[in-house]
Amino acid sequence: MNHKTSFFHHSPIPDTSLKQQSTLAWLAICALILFASAFIFGGAGSIMRPVFPLACLIVGIFLYIKAPVLYIGFTWWLWFVIAIIRRYIDYRYGWDQQGLILVAPFLVTMITFATLFRSLPKSYRMGGLPFILAFVAVFYGFLIGLVNFQPIVVFRTMLDWIAPILFGFHLFVNWRNYPNYRQNFQTVFIWSTIITGTYGLVQYIIAPEWDRFWLVQTALITMGSPIPYGIRVWSTMHSPGPFATVIMAGLLLLFNSKHPLGVPAIVVGYTSFLLSLVRSAWGGWAVAVLALLTTFKPKLQMRLIITLMLMVLCVTPLTIIKPFSDIINARLQTVTNIQKDDSYQARSQIYDRNLNIALSSPLGKGIGGTWIVNEKNGRLEPVIFDSGILDAFFALGWFGAIPYLGGISLILYNLYQGSQSRNDSFANAARAISLGMFSQLILGSSMLGLSGMILWGFMGMGMAAKKYHQYELTNGIR
Repeated sequence: MNHKTSFFHHSPIPDTSLKQQSTLAWLAICALILFASAFIFGGAGSIMRPVFPLACLIVGIFLYIKAPVLYIGFTWWLWFVIAIIRRYIDYRYGWDQQGLILVAPFLVTMITFATLFRSLPKSYRMGGLPFILAFVAVFYGFLIGLVNFQPIVVFRTMLDWIAPILFGFHLFVNWRNYPNYRQNFQTVFIWSTIITGTYGLVQYIIAPEWDRFWLVQTALITMGSPIPYGIRVWSTMHSPGPFATVIMAGLLLLFNSKHPLGVPAIVVGYTSFLLSLVRSAWGGWAVAVLALLTTFKPKLQMRLIITLMLMVLCVTPLTIIKPFSDIINARLQTVTNIQKDDSYQARSQIYDRNLNIALSSPLGKGIGGTWIVNEKNGRLEPVIFDSGILDAFFALGWFGAIPYLGGISLILYNLYQGSQSRNDSFANAARAISLGMFSQLILGSSMLGLSGMILWGFMGMGMAAKKYHQYELTNGIR
């Protein structure tokens, strides 16, 4: 068997073969874009709802086999833009309650199940125990969910849990390709910061019709008002939370970047980040910055401080100009005077009410169990936890939540042990981003969906970096 093209094997990628791989890969990606654009703008966009996910899956499989580095970037961009593609199609061709097209990034990410199938037996020896614990915990929650809830709800919710872990595991076990993956991550996230940050400002100032249409249809009052300067920015994604975590990761990677568009990226990135009004992401960013300061060498610490000063100089003028200043300052005041914040009070009440629910069942309710019976009226009502930790205990029970959260904790502990990758600025950023995401679990389910992709993706890259640099030291390469 030719291992270079096997669906179940990834070899280290020789530099000489990258250009050959990328030519066909880019042709496939461009063909997909042209194909989708022709239907969407040509009056047949509704056909893309079932067809686009299938087309993405086909392209994803091709990239996974022929161009594994571009597969990583393709997967990220699907996650970043699928929501705005859905909104535009719904605006042009009618509201689709099911949102079938949104399954596209999940399907493409689930291709990495092939990596799990191939590498799980040897992953324990590689240091993959934390991933194994998470897989076992989620599979347990999946089985409990099948017993208690409708299969389609369980399968859909399962995607939110399992896809990020599979992606992180894929990055970890292919650690030999770490340098290429690292370059891909840096390129993808810097450009995503520029593009999604810019669109975030456009969304806030202009309020495009497809965004307004979606906001009216969903009636999500927490997302703001469907008018210019009234929207709570979520950019090309489906809500402010995931957008804030993506932009947070991009902004943290900019600390280590010499990209020529770094300054514009800082301006649009931080302004949109603030306009998302996601305080948990702001706090996660602060945790990550502190982590960077404590792990960087003095020379890099000074560079980080200079970058922070540049950020302040670029962003401050925008935040003191109306109408930006009104909404941002009002949100910042809730951070300094949290006891008088209505959102905080409501969240505290929800947290207290659901604490006993989440911790009362050792077996858990199972994945998909986001509904409970109201004891007063006997009706099914959604459970809103606003906490990833409570969500884990509710869905996975004690038997699942402890190994799942323990797996995440083990990865973070491992990332901060040793000094193999301390000279790698991207590895330092990956550790900090992982820690910043983990700190948000107390305030939201940042381990699921797109936010989970950020958490597990950067944990996987951090683990890959450590293993790659350990290999270099052991073999005297540096």
